[in-house]
Amino acid sequence: MRQLVQHLCVLFALIFTSPLAAQDKSPLVLAAASLQESLTEVANVWAGQRHPRPVISFGASSALARQIEAGAPADLFLSADEPWMDAIAAKGLIRQGTRAAFLTNRLVLIAPAGRGAAMAIRRGFPLARALGSGRLAIADPDAVPAGRYGKAALMALGVWPSVSGRIAISEDVRAALALVERGQTPLGVVYETDARASKAVRIVGVFPAATHPPIIYPLAVLGTAKNRDAEAFRRFLLSPQAKAIFRRYGFGTK
Repeated sequence: MRQLVQHLCVLFALIFTSPLAAQDKSPLVLAAASLQESLTEVANVWAGQRHPRPVISFGASSALARQIEAGAPADLFLSADEPWMDAIAAKGLIRQGTRAAFLTNRLVLIAPAGRGAAMAIRRGFPLARALGSGRLAIADPDAVPAGRYGKAALMALGVWPSVSGRIAISEDVRAALALVERGQTPLGVVYETDARASKAVRIVGVFPAATHPPIIYPLAVLGTAKNRDAEAFRRFLLSPQAKAIFRRYGFGTK
């Protein structure tokens, strides 16, 4: 509950302190934390085409979905997995006909830059031994998409029991990345795009796609959308120009 309140405070601060948002000129976008660099560039390109620049609030998809359920007056939702989009869709909170799957990603094991040996990630791989006396950074596996994918992969590979008591749980995937960047944990599970966005970590292994559900990012216009640019920005996100930007950051496109 405390985390939800904190996220709502940040969201409403964005709404009421942004001049553009106050004038109802800019769409308010709730987006998965892993989209920070790529979506920021897409928004900048959109603004460069003489549109009001979208106001973007990044966070864990789970926290953003709860904000939507709590009545946050946002225009678009970009989730890091389909279940959270399903959850708000089931409550009638997205605009019919606007949902689309538009990006994909990969799950990787990371270590601080200059540390950690490359690992062949396969059934029974020695993850616990590689951790030494440290912990494994991972987003909350009970709620956050990156954490759920990570737990699913570790369970499929038969190593979850050996590390489940040695997890450093984070509120979102970028918080997990930060733990490894600062050297507070020797290893972490994040998306490939997160790892590529940081010079402070290195990828030491890639999880086989078959070990976890497909990593698919859906987007949709929300039922609360009032901004006239919301649908136009949604279409731009699905355009070849925007997809080229997302691919440059390491995402796959649908």
